[in-house]
Parts: sequence; structure tokens; C-alpha cells
Amino acid sequence: MKKNDGANDNERDRPLTRRAALKASLALGALASIGGLAAQAASQGSIPQISPGKEGPVRMASWHDGFFFKDESLVFELIRVLSKANEHGADIGESLSTAFRIKQKEGDECLAKGHKVSARDAHLRASEYYRSADFYLHGNPENPAMLQLWGRMDSCFEKARKLSIPTFEAIQIPYEGTMLPGYFCPAGTRGKRAPTIIIHQGFDGTIQELYLCYGKDAVRRGYNCLMFEGPGHGSVIRKQGLPFRHDWEKVVTPVVDYALRRRDVDSKRIALIGLSMGGYLAPRAAAYEHRLAALVANEGILDNWSTSYERLGMKREELMKLIQDKPGEFNAICWEAAKTSITVYWGLTNGMWTFAAKSPSEFNLKQAKMTNADCAHLISCPTLVIDSDAEQFFGGQPKKLYDALKCPKTYTVFKTGEGSELHCQVGGQLRGNQVIFDWLDETFAGIKR
Repeated sequence: MKKNDGANDNERDRPLTRRAALKASLALGALASIGGLAAQAASQGSIPQISPGKEGPVRMASWHDGFFFKDESLVFELIRVLSKANEHGADIGESLSTAFRIKQKEGDECLAKGHKVSARDAHLRASEYYRSADFYLHGNPENPAMLQLWGRMDSCFEKARKLSIPTFEAIQIPYEGTMLPGYFCPAGTRGKRAPTIIIHQGFDGTIQELYLCYGKDAVRRGYNCLMFEGPGHGSVIRKQGLPFRHDWEKVVTPVVDYALRRRDVDSKRIALIGLSMGGYLAPRAAAYEHRLAALVANEGILDNWSTSYERLGMKREELMKLIQDKPGEFNAICWEAAKTSITVYWGLTNGMWTFAAKSPSEFNLKQAKMTNADCAHLISCPTLVIDSDAEQFFGGQPKKLYDALKCPKTYTVFKTGEGSELHCQVGGQLRGNQVIFDWLDETFAGIKR
């Protein structure tokens, strides 16, 4: 790896002149919502520099390095699909051999023969495979395949939902003149109010994934689980065209309002969980929505844009001025880097689409609003901040969020070798849920009913 030996203060005064040295780092840093994957930063196959002139820590080889694919993004997405096997949302053989060839009729054939459990599981798997097939298509939001695959994913999941035992509801939540879709999994305590988990995704996940990864496990532990899509998520961006917004409390408050109108929700024991970029969104909401009794940030994020300027050894204001002064050159550098990196291309195109940005520079300026540095101290409920040794996207951010909190707080790190050390415990969901739900059990136990 070639070092940026000349990265001194004088050179930072001329930030865009070192085009060859910075092109990949700058483009990747621009994608603060997905952070920086180690293998993509300065040159393919090399360990990145955390800032110009300083070598990053060398990470030891792990079980997931080079698994099936050489590209780290493809490895992560494959493990993401395989992790659904815990709840019959994927099968290992199908995932490895025919993930993109699964036929929707498989589930229909089972149902026609009266095999309801097999039909349900087949539809769950098909739904997950269709979700995965759509993942890398967001470079052209006008591509009809996006809505076609999404429609098939949703249709398969809806068929599975109707066959599921215990049953769960498809719900609609009033929000600023429209409705946000979601699912409500009841705890099964008829006539009684139960503690309730409200959970949402981050940059790219779906509520269908939430059901497989968290909803069923929550019900087993006696919780209601309310999963919803907000602006920038799933069908809300695809069908309503509503992009992400930094003031996420405006999204969560209507969801809490909905939950409190239900007779099966214990108003004193409502928790909010945010995943991935939701590790910024959920804390932001909790800073202003004080009806929450607990918060889980998985992974925790203080500043969603920090990867950008930190990797360049710049201050926030410096990078913002750079983009504002030379947006065209900044855009060109980002697109050039995207040509050689699946991760950069996907993050850039998905980000522009979900943030309703017309260029990389506009995408970045919208992301720059996503910081909890000025409001984390307002969070009052007990908070669990999660970190991971092999965190690919938001390295260092969980601890910064934890340090900024003034509320009762817990910091948990998933260690390398445990199998749950990837982003949001992908590949180790059972261990991840054990930690999260055990913490919620203990937190809610101290609340008087």
C-alpha cells in the first residue's frame, strides 16, 4: 500500500489536488451511511489508512474473510441471507446455489397440496431471495425490475404472514398525511398489556428482515414487536418517494402515538431499537421523544458523516467547504472510485436514491445533517450502545455515542471469534438477540407497572 507521505497541513489546504491518492478514500468517506469497508479504502486488497499518513490497525484474518466471494460487500450480503436460516427465511443450499432462481410457485405448489407449514417457509425463503436480488439495482431507480422484485418479495412475505402461527398483523401508521407500513407481532398475552419493542432499519434493510431477525424472537420472550418503515425505507421510498430525513423524531413520535392507542401495549415499557444507520436515527428520535423507556443503538452512531472527514484527516467544516466550493470535481472523484468498487458504487447509488439527491455532493450535504453531537445529552431513557470488533461501517462511532450520553447507559462489544462480530451481528443473530433481549428484560424489570 502506498503511503500518503506528503499529507501535511499545507497539502490539506489544497485538498483536491491529490486526486490519484485520495480518489478511493474520498469517495468511500463520502458514503458515511455505510462507513468504510477496510478492503476498499485506498486500494483493493489493502488495509486502509484511518487518516492520511497514519496506518490503520492491522486486523487478523477471520472466518468471514473471502467467504465464497472476494468482494467484501458480496460476502456480507451472502452471510446476511444465510443468517435468515435460523427462522426458515433462507436455506443454505438454496442460498449458495439457486438464490436468484427461486420460483414463487414453489410455495403455491405446497399450499395446493395442503402443506401449510412448508408453504409458509417456502414463501419466507422466496421473499428473502427476492429482497437480495433487488439489492444492487438501485443505480437506476427507473429500472422496472426494482418494483417487480420488490412486489414479488412483498407478495411472498404476505402469503407467509397469513400462514404464520402465531399470527401477526400488517398495520398502517398515520404520518404527515400519509401512512407508514409495518407489522405488529403480539406477545400473545390476551387481555393484558405487554412490553413493546418498536424497531426500524437503517440505510437499506426491510421490515420483512426485521420479522425474521427480531420479531419472532421478541414474541418468544413475551414482547410485542412493532416493526415499521419510515422515509427512505422499503416501500416508503419506492412507492411514496419519501426520502430519509435527519429529524427522525418526527417519524418515531407518530409510531409511539399508534402504539399507545393499542390495548395490548404497556405504555410504561416501550423500547426503541435502531439498526445500522438506525443507530443514528433511533438516538436522534429518543433525544426528543421521552415516552420511550429504553433505547438500543445497534450499532451506535454519534455522527453519521464522521467517516468522511475522519478518513481524510479533515475537520467537518473543511470537508463541507470543499464539497460546496468544488462539487463537480468531488462528484467526478466519487464516480471514478465507484467504477472499481462494488461497495462504493452500491453505497453511492443507494444513498442518492434514498436521500433524493441528484449528485454525490448533494448526498453528502444531506448526510452532514445527521449528527447526534448536539442532542445526545437530551436522551433520558436507559440506553444500550452496541459495538463490534469487526464493524465494517461505523468503526469508533458506538463508543463516541456512549461517551456523549448522560442517561443510564450500557456499552457492549461483540468480540472477534464469537461469531457475532460483524455489523449488527449478521451471521450471529441468536447471540446478538440474547444480549439485546436480556438487557431489555433487566431494564424493564426495574419499571413499576
